Amino acid sequence: MTTSSLPAVLPGTGATDYARYMRTEELLALQKDPADWVHPDELLFQIVHQSTELWLKLTRSHLSRALAHLDAGQAGPAELLVDRAAEALRLITEHLRILRSLPPAHFAVIRPVLGNGSGFESPGWRLLRSATTELDIAFSRLLSSLRLTPADLYRGQPSDPLYRLAEALVEFDERIALWRCEHYSVATRVIGHGVLGTRHTPVDSLASLISHRRFPALWEARTELTEASSRRVGP
Repeated sequence: MTTSSLPAVLPGTGATDYARYMRTEELLALQKDPADWVHPDELLFQIVHQSTELWLKLTRSHLSRALAHLDAGQAGPAELLVDRAAEALRLITEHLRILRSLPPAHFAVIRPVLGNGSGFESPGWRLLRSATTELDIAFSRLLSSLRLTPADLYRGQPSDPLYRLAEALVEFDERIALWRCEHYSVATRVIGHGVLGTRHTPVDSLASLISHRRFPALWEARTELTEASSRRVGP
């Protein structure tokens, strides 16, 4: 079955409205031309990282909207947006796995053309860090205004909107840690252990970031509840 083509009506230079709305000409021109590759796997490496930046842009937008809802005391809408942001991180983590297929010898050819560029300079991750800091402050401020501690919250009902939002924040935090695990695993598989990255930072230093928490009070509340329970039970 064929459909007759319709003329493009949106502004832009593409031949179709799909091309004009999605800006496919500009998008597909953002990768290096084959004539400029030092190795064909540059396309794989560049697309993985460029698409990651797009997903992180979306994640940042969701977290900014969640923050606005949180500032307005709207825990439910904030939870839905944080959940969606966590799903975006899951997708980022899964598509990172394709870099496992990048042979170390191929990346050794590609690596010099990266210059001093490093994932540590990612604008998406930098904005994500600031967004989670803002959310952590706002959530703590809201609990304080209600005279609640995170441990108090977790003694309550899981169906409570604030409880659910807290768990969404924890899920998001865990997604960051899972991405870091995958990143470290892929990096060592392609580059190896005990080597320096493009910024002369030890690759193994990535492992130390895995345990870092963006919402530390929500994790500490778990420890507090467990220790309190242990004291009640006694030796």
